[in-house]
Amino acid sequence: MFELIQLRCFVAVAEELHFGRAAGRLNMTQPPLSRHIQVLERILKVELFHRSSRSVKLTAAGSAFLAEAARIVDMADSAITTARAAAEGQRGSVSLGFTAASGYSFLPRFMGHAQQAMEGVRFILKEMVTSEQLETLLSGRIDLGLLRPPVRRPELTSIPVMRERFMVCSHISVPEAARPRRLADFDGLPLIMYAQDKARYFHDLLTGLFAQAKAEPQLVQNLAQIHTILMLVSAGHGFALAPESSVRLHPQDVVFSPLEDCEPIVELHAAWRDENDNPALHVLVKQLRAWADAAQEGD
Repeated sequence: MFELIQLRCFVAVAEELHFGRAAGRLNMTQPPLSRHIQVLERILKVELFHRSSRSVKLTAAGSAFLAEAARIVDMADSAITTARAAAEGQRGSVSLGFTAASGYSFLPRFMGHAQQAMEGVRFILKEMVTSEQLETLLSGRIDLGLLRPPVRRPELTSIPVMRERFMVCSHISVPEAARPRRLADFDGLPLIMYAQDKARYFHDLLTGLFAQAKAEPQLVQNLAQIHTILMLVSAGHGFALAPESSVRLHPQDVVFSPLEDCEPIVELHAAWRDENDNPALHVLVKQLRAWADAAQEGD
């Protein structure tokens, strides 16, 4: 069977119709080039060129063989390029877990940036809660997670990528003067709260804030998903506190107003397993760090 170097030599001579120019194009001397052509002709049992002291011309067999030989050489070059791109993280895939709330604002913007910077990489998105993301990161079923802190796993590295404030969510029928503006204003008001088991980050965060403000809201429901909480506000079941990005959901009959005595406190982190050897992940992490830094500077 012939070798790739023999095909490269044949294609170069066939395109140049000159052994000297073909040798220069391949960065080799003419004698080994001629030997490769001779070996190829013996393997194929055909003459590929008419040679004379003045000219080199393809035979009928050579002309027929050229298209297939060039295709094989192109495929080999493409395979090399693909392998190198994969090793450099410019080809392949990255599986990315994300919480539902991160999909309101951060995820779409970052994915647009990442897809532009890493055009050859396929991103596989998987929506899941933080606890599930931690487990799937450790098992290698996802490469990177967008989740809520804290990340207390020594195998994982995490960085903050977004920080936002809480917004007060009120039904449109509530007069502006009656809408809570500060944490203490929630004392005794009906509050749609986050579930401790499935939305622990938000539950613990708000529980701590209300304790500091010495406010005791009347808890009417404990739910996991922000969009479900907003639907109950829309139906007039009570007030809620939601991250600012949830404004993008545009729930009907819900009015958003800033929580005045609380700084941006809601954090989103990116986490990945240190031992993950996916080159595309490492490129994505570099993009993520740079993009998050630029976003914070813009704030």
